[in-house]
Amino acid sequence: MHKEAVAYYHSLLEDHELANESFEQLQSGLERNLLIFGGRPLSPYLRPHFVKRSDWQKAANACETIWSALQKVKDAAVSDELLLDELGITEIERELVKIDPGYRQVSPTARLDSFLTESAYSFVELNGESPAGIAYADAASEIFTDLPVMRKFGERYPYSGFSGREKMLSVLLECWNEFGSGKANRKPIIAIVDLKDLPTQKEFDLFRDYFEAQGYDAVICAPQDLEFDNGKLWFGGVAIDVIYKRLLVNEYLPIMDEAPALLEAYRAGAVCMVNSFRGKLIHKKAIFSVLTNEKYAKLFNGTETEAIAAHVPWTRKFREERTLNAGNEIDLVEWTRSNSSKLVLKPNDDYGGHGIYIGWNSSEAEWDAAIAAALADGDYLVQERVSTAKEMFPMIFDEHGKWGMVEQLVDLDPLLFNGIVGSAFTRLSTSELANVSSGGGMVPTFIIENQ
Repeated sequence: MHKEAVAYYHSLLEDHELANESFEQLQSGLERNLLIFGGRPLSPYLRPHFVKRSDWQKAANACETIWSALQKVKDAAVSDELLLDELGITEIERELVKIDPGYRQVSPTARLDSFLTESAYSFVELNGESPAGIAYADAASEIFTDLPVMRKFGERYPYSGFSGREKMLSVLLECWNEFGSGKANRKPIIAIVDLKDLPTQKEFDLFRDYFEAQGYDAVICAPQDLEFDNGKLWFGGVAIDVIYKRLLVNEYLPIMDEAPALLEAYRAGAVCMVNSFRGKLIHKKAIFSVLTNEKYAKLFNGTETEAIAAHVPWTRKFREERTLNAGNEIDLVEWTRSNSSKLVLKPNDDYGGHGIYIGWNSSEAEWDAAIAAALADGDYLVQERVSTAKEMFPMIFDEHGKWGMVEQLVDLDPLLFNGIVGSAFTRLSTSELANVSSGGGMVPTFIIENQ
């Protein structure tokens, strides 16, 4: 049914008038709704990503089961130095993650990056620190829903989209209430905090406008703009209650001494920070090495163990050691050297596709060099290849509406709010890395009803 629905959508685009009208409306909608990333449109495609209702429910169930396992890793890691070592938590990060944020959830908002194929559903990464794209996805859903081609498509295939901003606001308020132990009986003032002049600035504007439309005062600021005085965190003359933290820990550490107010207020319990610094525990890519390593199986129940085996790729911290793969003992480095066709090496704590070595795209010499570089770095992972999803998409080539069918890597990204899947979007790319900051694009995810 999914293939039939996609084929029908593409057949509608053979009507040049309908396609041109849809393109013009898409372009104007992207500009009007600020769907721009680094000066380029985020959705250079004439089709959203469709997922069958039954497939979506299976994916959501898998996400939520894996999330319960992640929460258990957080609970164990807070007081287990060896587990912190395995995750690659540095000394300064240990100081940060041990500060109680005032609520239990490790990462109230998170994103699981995944591939959905006919035969498998596999996670490849987790963003548990500061997942972007929620407001972009909402705006894209609104734009695509109103396209003439989508209206025509919906006459035959009923579908539904997502609304993530309202869930993000609910999460902020839930954390605020838990943080205040039930005493927070007023509307909090929200600060969206990140570095200045980032390509995601437009999404901050979308969030601020939404929060204000719902009756909550909201500001956008950088950590250097903040002051901690008399027990309160200030941005100018505004006393902040809740921080919607889009700032990454790796970006804050180099400026922490010059912009200490954020940490001082958080440590003093003067502000509710979402996500907190504690999210770093599961944001490290080594979280998958904990999930898939038999040493830590005792942390999880039977349902979680089954879900990990079915959906999380085998992963290890890359180092000189002997370990198990598929029940067999291996020398990790030499086994990695001999199995490039099914492995990827990736840094434990980076984003945007930086520093990733793809074994199946590497010559023997290139793979040997990658292994040497990863060992020298000391904080790399080796991960088994998963089945990736690819589909043909109508891709826009220029501002005049020229488009053609191009095969895309399809990265489905469910968004979790306090551990419950509540939204999603899809990233597309012509390369092996479906990452917007690496040149990819995104489209809304729509659920089509099984027929």
